[in-house]
Amino acid sequence: MQADIPARSAVVDLGSNSVRMVVFDGISRNPVPIFNEKAVLRLGRGLTTTGRLNEDGVAMAVDVLRRFHAIARGMNAHPFEVLATAAVRDATNGPEFVASLRHFMPDVPIRILSGIEEADHSALGVLCGIPEANGLVADIGGGSLELIHLDSDGRHDADTLALGVIRLSDRASGNVASAKAIADADLTGVQWLNDMQGKTLYLVGGAFRALARLQIARTNYPLNIVHYYTLNPQAARDMTGWLIQSNRRSLERLPNAPRKRLDDVPFAATVLRRLIRRIEPEKIVFCVDGLREGWYALNVAPELQMLDPLETVSRDMCTRLGRSDTLPDALIDWTGPVFSTETDLQRRLRQTACRLSDVGSHDHPEYRAEQTYMRVLWVQGAGFDHQARAALALALAVRYEAEPDTAPYLRTSRSLLDDDAFTWAITLGLTLRLAYALCGGTETLLDGTRLELISNQLCLHLTSARVAVRGDAVRRRLNRLAQAMKLTARLDEAPQVVATV
Repeated sequence: MQADIPARSAVVDLGSNSVRMVVFDGISRNPVPIFNEKAVLRLGRGLTTTGRLNEDGVAMAVDVLRRFHAIARGMNAHPFEVLATAAVRDATNGPEFVASLRHFMPDVPIRILSGIEEADHSALGVLCGIPEANGLVADIGGGSLELIHLDSDGRHDADTLALGVIRLSDRASGNVASAKAIADADLTGVQWLNDMQGKTLYLVGGAFRALARLQIARTNYPLNIVHYYTLNPQAARDMTGWLIQSNRRSLERLPNAPRKRLDDVPFAATVLRRLIRRIEPEKIVFCVDGLREGWYALNVAPELQMLDPLETVSRDMCTRLGRSDTLPDALIDWTGPVFSTETDLQRRLRQTACRLSDVGSHDHPEYRAEQTYMRVLWVQGAGFDHQARAALALALAVRYEAEPDTAPYLRTSRSLLDDDAFTWAITLGLTLRLAYALCGGTETLLDGTRLELISNQLCLHLTSARVAVRGDAVRRRLNRLAQAMKLTARLDEAPQVVATV
């Protein structure tokens, strides 16, 4: 590969319901997809009764994979691999189908994953997107449901069940009540699920994502992002009950309804409802990272998986969009005294905010606050749950002069954050606003200034070398920050040394 061609990699997920190819750009802690296309093939339709892949799906798959092969090669993707899952591994004509693919893609590895390998890839994908994940991963496809236990010691106790949405529908002859009994029987047979009681349930797979999209639309949830979307058990039970009882026409009326998934929804909802009954999870978290991201973590960037994804994405944005790679570390130290009682999570978010605090420097000044808010709220990347997105976006909008009481675009943060988190974000934003008034984005001018909490006062100290940076803007921003903290502002200026000749 020529040095001027960026490194790219591609993986095809050839499933029972659909085939999808993702091309990732570069080698980084957080996968960056630059091509993502899916085709619904229904390869697994009828497999339960015939034992064979759906013939119409096979014909479509050949055309789709020829296209994917041309695109991946045109984009110089390497490695490039096809991963086949439940339908291909279970069908009697699976080997024949794979041989036909190898005929026109002789240079592309085609791997038929076992159920345990599929579960392991999905678990790696969850860890790629949610590195602190601890609980049960459930990855639903068209042909199978993979279950695997994640904790701080690694991945354990994987199982695969014939509870994919197509397979379950076939087994139940399209009857949801029969599907409930089948799912209960299959899940009861997985003894290690007894140890998952009260753990977090992480949901992976297109059919589960469809449930989240429908619930987001139904409830007018303020952030249309599935990754990290979280429900408590009662909300999840309400959701699954609604989805099982709803007809297709009513679901189609919802904004952004995943129409190609609507026939699968009652069966995915049934599986989820039975899982919740089986393990009684503490909470349910949807994850968009699964098998494909697990493949990336295993084959493209394994040595980078120990990095903090939140820190990685914030450093990358700082480098691409900011003016200084060194100022953020100075800001982390400088803002510290204002947040002396912060939690570990707040410290991590404050550090992230400092790294992101200049990402709007090149935007139009009239729209800088709003642009920065949306950029952070909607950023693609791992490590951001919805409350973190809302808090960071709010803090950085305030840093760019947004007024929390009047700016209409801040409504998502108002909806997602409780009073304490909202106040914390505003305080952080005002602290960063004061810092940039002092330094103008240069680390040198921040040196020689410091904040200190003294009793009921917020004191800004300026050494003799930095007295010149004081001015009306600095005083106003110091007063605003002190007011937000319910303190009195104080400006402590060291006397300037006047040189004599």
